[in-house]
Amino acid sequence: MSRRWKLFLIVAPVTILLDQLTKLWARHSLPTTPEGYGIPRTVINNFWDWRLSHNPGSAFGLFGGTGGARIFLTIVGIIAVVAISLMLRKASDKQRRLTIALGLVAGGAIGNLIDRIVFGVVTDFVVWKYYNHEWPTFNVADVALVVGVGLLFLDIGREPKESEGADSGDGDGGSPGHKGKKLAKKS
Repeated sequence: MSRRWKLFLIVAPVTILLDQLTKLWARHSLPTTPEGYGIPRTVINNFWDWRLSHNPGSAFGLFGGTGGARIFLTIVGIIAVVAISLMLRKASDKQRRLTIALGLVAGGAIGNLIDRIVFGVVTDFVVWKYYNHEWPTFNVADVALVVGVGLLFLDIGREPKESEGADSGDGDGGSPGHKGKKLAKKS
């Protein structure tokens, strides 16, 4: 098994485990009203609360009121995990940041997918706010998704630099046009 798969198979399951454990804690520890609404538990006054929320939509509550959102988002989650596997398959062992990013995105997608399939909604519980202004409630899977996508964007900018110096004949040295330019300079 290649290094990139080993790294991926550490990052993704650890992300899923952290996500599911924190959601389990939130569902069993955070207070709710008799109607099931979360009651805030202050962590840092006017900035950070724990508050249980059940999100039928995607990350940060998007698409929550859309009919059929659960089925659509489940399908999108499955497609994303398949696409991540294909991207990882094409990556090289030298692309550690890409591998970590894909592990975080896969772990976050699977973490929320588990909730959607098992509970029909995603458990959110972290509330960041500035006095009366609140940002959408989120969870560990959402954080992993955002950080993973951010790392993917950073990696996209680096990929040409890594490819330029990687002409080792292992097939990861860049596109055929890129290698052609290198050969033209040498002759």
